[in-house]
Amino acid sequence: MPQQTRTPDVLAAVDLGSNSFHMVVARYSHGQLTIVDRLREMVRLAAGLDEHGRLSKESTDRALAALARFGQRLRDMRADSVRVVGTNTLRKARRKAGFFERAREALGHPIEIISGIEEARLIYQGVVQTTSLETGRHFVVDIGGGSTECIIGDGHDHRILESLYMGCVAVSAAHFPNGRVTASAFEKAVVACKVELEPLQIPFRAIGWEHSIGSSGTARAIGEALREIDPSNHLITREGLAELSKRIVNAGNVRRAGFLTIDEERWPVFPGGLAIMTAVFDTMDIESMKVADGALREGLLYDMLGRLRPEDDARERSVRSMANRFHVDHEQASRVEETAVQFLNQSAAHWDLEDPLAEQALRWSSRLHEIGLDISHSGHHKHAAYLLEHADLPGFPREEQQLIASLVGSHRRKIVLEVAAEELVPPWHVRVLYLAIVLRLSVLLHRGRSRAPLPAIRLMPKGRTLDVRFPRGWLTAHPLTRADLALEVDYLRAVGIRLTFS
Repeated sequence: MPQQTRTPDVLAAVDLGSNSFHMVVARYSHGQLTIVDRLREMVRLAAGLDEHGRLSKESTDRALAALARFGQRLRDMRADSVRVVGTNTLRKARRKAGFFERAREALGHPIEIISGIEEARLIYQGVVQTTSLETGRHFVVDIGGGSTECIIGDGHDHRILESLYMGCVAVSAAHFPNGRVTASAFEKAVVACKVELEPLQIPFRAIGWEHSIGSSGTARAIGEALREIDPSNHLITREGLAELSKRIVNAGNVRRAGFLTIDEERWPVFPGGLAIMTAVFDTMDIESMKVADGALREGLLYDMLGRLRPEDDARERSVRSMANRFHVDHEQASRVEETAVQFLNQSAAHWDLEDPLAEQALRWSSRLHEIGLDISHSGHHKHAAYLLEHADLPGFPREEQQLIASLVGSHRRKIVLEVAAEELVPPWHVRVLYLAIVLRLSVLLHRGRSRAPLPAIRLMPKGRTLDVRFPRGWLTAHPLTRADLALEVDYLRAVGIRLTFS
């Protein structure tokens, strides 16, 4: 296992949401995180996404301008460890590679796209780490610009995670054009949201919970508006939601309703968020809800701390769970992993693989390369790649998941990396081939599943040529391995790599 990494002094998490961008900077001292700075920019990215998945120039310009300001603050504060994640709108956007490159230049850090389930997991961690919770089971709802996450958990452990393609931006655009709110439009919006929530009703209520919590901007804005109505009320209640929607309907829009705590930037999307929250209360039969202090970005900060300790890294737990679920031969996986790391150390400098993620991806791929055997021996590498690409793997952003899926899918026979070349951002679209070669050779040399250790083998890369040196006489004593290497020469030649061995 990789050794524990030194805990950075300053950490930062950036949440590129569908409605607004958030950044939180924290200092880690004496085992605790202390928030030292927060930034928020209303970007309305989801409003700039057309039906073909293309982002408008206006929305990308707003986004890049906000990221440039975030980047300046990060440089000024000298953050040691930074994670930037994109959520629903960036999950849906197409042809975004150019935007990602410009965003990375503005921020100084790459963007990770996370799945809705991973977003839900991080939201729950942010809530439980920053909010004073009563004893018992909790239901958490986070209404964002492009999606709504629902979670049930006990303490720090989630029980069920769900993410719905239903956010305040889309609901507002569909039912409240130009911000106009009527009684019939609001009722139709609530019904439409209930339809989206219906599949969650039975499984969630079957598990049950004692306490309800709302997180992020919509819940916070609703809570603050309700306190304007009744300053003694510190909860979102069913009666409060009804009164709030009544006042906005009577006024005709949010602006004329006169709530001082609802920012002007939130006026266009507030009715959609209110409709979703009303539907959540009705569908889940909730009477009152507490508003959380933290959400996704705080969850990111604590997840970053967890990644510094392998035993606390959610990705490590996901890999172990997947390996156990598909009955991996752990001894064989360990042999492949050990050899792969040795080969990586010999070739990393030449092939630009000295990034820590290269070793992590190689370790994960080694442990999971045989999960497809539980489905079928024929083409098991393809089955494994499909599982890894499409499974919900807590802790993994999409790019890391695509990276290990590509490596596992190419660990034997024909190397197919076209999808990886399109999905992975530079320089990983190039590195993936060299990592695949390291994994392939490691698997090949352990094909006999022998417990006997391998001899000292030396990898000597030079450009797109790889020479593999064995101790004298070893290949003669292992003719099957020599035959496998001869076949490997042809497989690598097909992707422009010249393999020699002696």
